[in-house]
Amino acid sequence: MSRTLQIGLVEDDPTQAKIIATMIQNAGMDCLHYATELDFRRRMGPESIDLLLLDWNLPGVSGLELLKELRQSNATLPVIFLTGNDQEEDIVTGLQAGADDYIVKPARAAELVARINAALRRAAPPSQMHMIDGVEPFGFDLERRRLTLHGEPVELTDREFDLLVFLFQRRGKVVSRETLLSQVWRVGPNVATRSVDTYVSRLRKRLGLQGDSEWRLEGIYQHGYRLVRTSSDEADEVPASAG
Repeated sequence: MSRTLQIGLVEDDPTQAKIIATMIQNAGMDCLHYATELDFRRRMGPESIDLLLLDWNLPGVSGLELLKELRQSNATLPVIFLTGNDQEEDIVTGLQAGADDYIVKPARAAELVARINAALRRAAPPSQMHMIDGVEPFGFDLERRRLTLHGEPVELTDREFDLLVFLFQRRGKVVSRETLLSQVWRVGPNVATRSVDTYVSRLRKRLGLQGDSEWRLEGIYQHGYRLVRTSSDEADEVPASAG
């Protein structure tokens, strides 16, 4: 079972947001709407989406400024401007700032979906779409939903597999409990996080992610979790909890 693509949308016009979200959902993808750039920062941010649709004219920080800041920390997330600005100068500026594409409103459903799919294909070459590389001794086959450890198959539930894949795809990054609830559990952020902690504890014990193997799944106090390679000497961005 393939994961549903998560498309982020930063759009302050609720009418436009509803129209665009409907186009995305009709194409079989999920749309995560952020009304402002602050909403985008406060909620899940770039670690929880596969592609970002970004309006240029936003209250506060403009879409262009948000893109520039985003590119300083995330060079690979596909970003498409979806805006009413149709001046050639703005289009060139947006692309030079790091946007992967530029669509002038009003968006047409077929074109929007085609542009999204094209940007996603460019971001994920076919040879890498079904594997996670460089995470030995673990081996992932995402197409067949199989995990191996030291070459031996490991049986996981669907939820355990999805959680592990999500963490390995974001290895080295702090992932909040709210993000895991939204992207793996598919529930709202107000749901109790005990189930997340339970699954994390289970994976730690079953797969040796407690710090005595090549990988450690660490709790980050008041933030969430981070999966790191124990051989890495990189300094922690935020202090890890004892759990």
